[in-house]
Amino acid sequence: MESGMGRSHGSFSGKPWITFGATFALCLILGAFWGLVEPADASPAPKPFPQEGGYAGPQACAVCHEDIHSQWADTRHAKAFSSPIFQQNWEELGSRFNCLECHTTGYDAEGGRYAFEGVACEACHGPFQEGHPIESMPVSPDHELCASCHKMTSDEWQASPHSKAGVQCQDCHSPHSQKPLASSASELCGNCHRDMGSSFTHGTHAQSGLECSDCHMYTLPTTDAPIEGLAATGHTFTVGSEACIGCHRDTVHTRNVILELSGEVQSLETVDIGDLQQQITEQAQQIENLEARATVRLYTGLVQGAIVGLATGAVAAWIVSRRIEVIEETLEDSENE
Repeated sequence: MESGMGRSHGSFSGKPWITFGATFALCLILGAFWGLVEPADASPAPKPFPQEGGYAGPQACAVCHEDIHSQWADTRHAKAFSSPIFQQNWEELGSRFNCLECHTTGYDAEGGRYAFEGVACEACHGPFQEGHPIESMPVSPDHELCASCHKMTSDEWQASPHSKAGVQCQDCHSPHSQKPLASSASELCGNCHRDMGSSFTHGTHAQSGLECSDCHMYTLPTTDAPIEGLAATGHTFTVGSEACIGCHRDTVHTRNVILELSGEVQSLETVDIGDLQQQITEQAQQIENLEARATVRLYTGLVQGAIVGLATGAVAAWIVSRRIEVIEETLEDSENE
């Protein structure tokens, strides 16, 4: 009995070591596999905005950020809901709730309610957090936040060289005032495109008051309201022929005229000057002959006209005198009777 119990105890005492060894080996395998799948220096996935707090509204932010609030208060973001254009289009579309996702702050799709009108601070920074201002408010560092509403602009930007170069929305636009981060569009572009900006500044376009954006962000003018508020904004930054025609409509076919005139000039370069002088002399002689013939014809016509006039006058005078004689004879016969 003791012997059996001793064997049983020896077997039991070895199991923890086996379990530990198996667990340790499994951890090594999983650790190696995880290292291959997820490198140690991989960037963490972006976290969504915390939603613990409630929406405080732009006036609450203005208590500390009065300067930023003043910049925002006169923007399209601030007036995204109150704008008469939006109100008219929204009414024509039947006051659809999905429009409020981009024209209000804190919109609740399930309840069809919103916290504040317009695109206010918390539309981008998320609801107010209790730890603020000790803890900073979050904000998306790339274009995805803007793209949630500005889809057409985002699609254009993604097809542009700016997207491929990593130029984000906030690199050109102030997120609060929505204005360019420079006094003019050309100055803003010149921050990166220095060579082209320098040549443009001294060109005829700049001297006429044009900016880079007048050609590189040209959009066709229209009086129709865009479908669901989405319209082209020119963020592909490509220059099409319509941009040129917008100003140079009268000279759009000038190139064809230039080519035609160039061909005439080239043909004149091969002409012999002596032949041209001979042709000029012959044409001058022909003109003199024509003038002489015209003079002869003129005098001939005058003489012929005079002869015809005299003949006609003589005949007319004879007819009149003969008529008078007949009348006198008739009167004499009447008196004799």
